[in-house]
Amino acid sequence: MALPLVAIVGSPNVGKSTLVNRIAQTSDAIVHEMRGVTRDRSYHEADWNGVHFMCVDTGGIEVSTDDDFQLSIRSQAFEATNQADVILFVIDGRSQLTTDDEEVARILQRSKKPILLVVNKMDNTRMEESIWEFYQLGLGTPWPVSALHGTGTGDLLDALVDELRALDLDKGEKDEDGINVAIIGRPNAGKSSLTNRLTDADRSIVSPVAGTTRDAIDSLVEHDGKLFRIVDTAGLRRKSQIDESVEYYGFVRAMRAIDRADVALLMIDGTLGLTKEDQRVANYASERGCALIVVLNKWDIVDGPEEKERVRIEIEDFMQFVGYAPVIAISALTGKSVERLWGVIETCYENFSMTLPTSKLNRWLAEIHEAGHTVTQGKTVLRIKYVTQTDTCPPQFTFFCNRPDIVTDNYKRFLENRLRKSFDLTGTPVRFRFKKKD
Repeated sequence: MALPLVAIVGSPNVGKSTLVNRIAQTSDAIVHEMRGVTRDRSYHEADWNGVHFMCVDTGGIEVSTDDDFQLSIRSQAFEATNQADVILFVIDGRSQLTTDDEEVARILQRSKKPILLVVNKMDNTRMEESIWEFYQLGLGTPWPVSALHGTGTGDLLDALVDELRALDLDKGEKDEDGINVAIIGRPNAGKSSLTNRLTDADRSIVSPVAGTTRDAIDSLVEHDGKLFRIVDTAGLRRKSQIDESVEYYGFVRAMRAIDRADVALLMIDGTLGLTKEDQRVANYASERGCALIVVLNKWDIVDGPEEKERVRIEIEDFMQFVGYAPVIAISALTGKSVERLWGVIETCYENFSMTLPTSKLNRWLAEIHEAGHTVTQGKTVLRIKYVTQTDTCPPQFTFFCNRPDIVTDNYKRFLENRLRKSFDLTGTPVRFRFKKKD
């Protein structure tokens, strides 16, 4: 069953993400003194006194502005309140009430949902004397807290859990795990557009401005009876090119998303072709051992069949280190061929988590022996006694032999190529270990 949703909303820089991290006991939500750091909705699982729920962190709401980004951020925040079961409206206790605070309070009241007014940054008890002015918002008793230090958050969570229990929601169990799918790539390759297309919702803000996405954003999606956790990530580029601390945190979140991904979708802008940054991002996924699919985006506007063939040849030539990754051409904007991705993701995940029987592996090894291909060093000849699979996700194979120290990289590549010809390992990396067997 889905978890109850708790939306955390408020003006920019009032401490929403700090409160999310305090409640969820993580540091997943990006916290920075710069306004507008949080843009999309990001979801964080939490529990209190045995009640599990999902916190939805949102961007700061500014009502009195026509800025394009702010309009999108505001839309995302109010969409979170529409979906939420309970709303935490956070305001800065050290500042005077603003017209934005009053307007947001009026909008939230129209939702007819339980609202807890959270007065943040109340770092000492003397400041609580000024809390009475917040009653004028008409949202009931204000809850003074310090999200940074944790003061008052226990009482707030007790009240929050009481509200959730009063709603009698049939959502008490943790979310079932799905296949974790991280959408990765350079900035502006179309990751957020694909996320919105796969989730059938405008979860991620889409903009031609590179670097719009900063958090790694989770969406749980059911497709043909199977669950998928789709994670939109910030655009990845070399750390030396990251000049904002906020962008660096987005980079770290993206790397964490890859770490917990089962399958990564590497988005490549087909109109630009393969770049060194694309190769670098592919290497991140390869090093972390997740299954990989190369997604050529914007394929509908690539000029002619010759240019398309050139891009495919480039990928084949310069991405050999992830040659196991299938290449799928799509248009995230129009949705063309996006539906094909579901089946490819499932196939790659099945291969990523498969277990090959030891008997089949050793019949395969016997064929290698018959071919006579091995490694020698002086008078020493490598003799592999047997092989077995010792891990999954990704598959790991352990070879027991007389001299593990003379195994070369070329021989490992030979074994991998032969293994892939004999078994369907599309989309997944493999790991080899060589152990001494007397």
